[in-house]
Amino acid sequence: MTALLIGMAACLAWSVLLLGRGMFWLARDDDSGAAGLPDPASWPGVTAIVPARDEAETIGATVTSLLAQDYPGTFRLVVVDDRSTDGTGDLARTAAAGDPRLLVVQGGARASGWTGKLWALEQGLRAVPGAPDYLLFTDADIRHAPDSLRMLVRRAVAEDRVLVSLMARLRCESPAERWLIPAFIFFFQMLYPFRWSNDPRARTAAAAGGCVLLDRTAFERAGGLAPIRGALIDDCALARRMKAVGPIWTGLTDRVDSLRPYEDVGPIRRMVARTAYAQLGYQVVALAGMIAALALVFLAPPLLALFAAGTAAWLGALAWAAMAVAFAPTLRRSGLRRCAASPCPASLPPTWRSRWTRPWPSGAAAAACGRARRVHARMPDPIPRRIKPHCRIKVAPPTPSALRKRKNRRIRSGMESCRAVPPGRVGLARRKCSPCRRCRT
Repeated sequence: MTALLIGMAACLAWSVLLLGRGMFWLARDDDSGAAGLPDPASWPGVTAIVPARDEAETIGATVTSLLAQDYPGTFRLVVVDDRSTDGTGDLARTAAAGDPRLLVVQGGARASGWTGKLWALEQGLRAVPGAPDYLLFTDADIRHAPDSLRMLVRRAVAEDRVLVSLMARLRCESPAERWLIPAFIFFFQMLYPFRWSNDPRARTAAAAGGCVLLDRTAFERAGGLAPIRGALIDDCALARRMKAVGPIWTGLTDRVDSLRPYEDVGPIRRMVARTAYAQLGYQVVALAGMIAALALVFLAPPLLALFAAGTAAWLGALAWAAMAVAFAPTLRRSGLRRCAASPCPASLPPTWRSRWTRPWPSGAAAAACGRARRVHARMPDPIPRRIKPHCRIKVAPPTPSALRKRKNRRIRSGMESCRAVPPGRVGLARRKCSPCRRCRT
């Protein structure tokens, strides 16, 4: 009885996830539609701020990609060297190759009550020359396509958004990345459905801190960074503040890539653990409830399908199938298409795979032989099956006298010549092309 109730609860949970959270699992909320939006009458000025602390491996690629933007308006870049010890600031200047649009700011000691990243951004804001129309917050391990900034500004102006954020495409190359990064993206969209976040009537607000474009006037009306200076999940906290003063938009993209590698599980675990408990408000009861909910949704279905019996096993299999269907779009967007969409999974037993992959006769062979049905229970498997799977009939092996009578009938009717029947094909009864005797197809 307990297994049955758990199976029913798991199916109900997946029904809600598939149909009741903005269809997040389809992963369709991306920036592909930005190219169809109209250009603004005049391109506004933009200043990008990049906080960087010991980012020697990636800062060069980030600076190069930002200075290579094909943006028609005024653009400046501010890199905040947050007391790096690996020469991050010098590498940024080298990558700029003397471009006057780059300004490297030497960061100071972190002020009390501020997180490290937000304090670096605040120092960059104070050093921004002039009064740009838009601000771009981006990380030091992000590489932008040449049209990235132009598409961001185009959407912000055309749709009158005070915040436009793109979730960078994370690396999925190492085994740890392939196993865990798609799940991280799936969970983020499950917690913050982008469709709800992009709806001005919904309370949900989400942003991806690696790439955030802000309307400077609206940002100042929201109070700047000071109201969220201690937030660990600063991107979503900023999105909530900005949504209070105007509509926002967040989506997936292929124009912005993360350069940070995760070669093993440790860095990914620390990235998630750093913010997961903060998201639950540091409450033990909430943590226990979340663990129970995750076990019900993701652990119970396969366990029921494999070890339960009866209706509970079927419910577990149904929930497990729903889980696989929901996860497939995220896998495809992560570049793991073979794992997501193969119609004949490599994990199936060989006998199951053969039912998917055995070729059918075609061309001259099909015209000459017509259809045939398998009537011999011990026919060797390598012989091609020339009829549809649902029309296979297995009977007991015929006696020698029955074989002789069958051969004589075929000879008399013209279906077979008088030559000897090969021993390995005595059970393959050939007949002229005609509708199937069982299904009439």
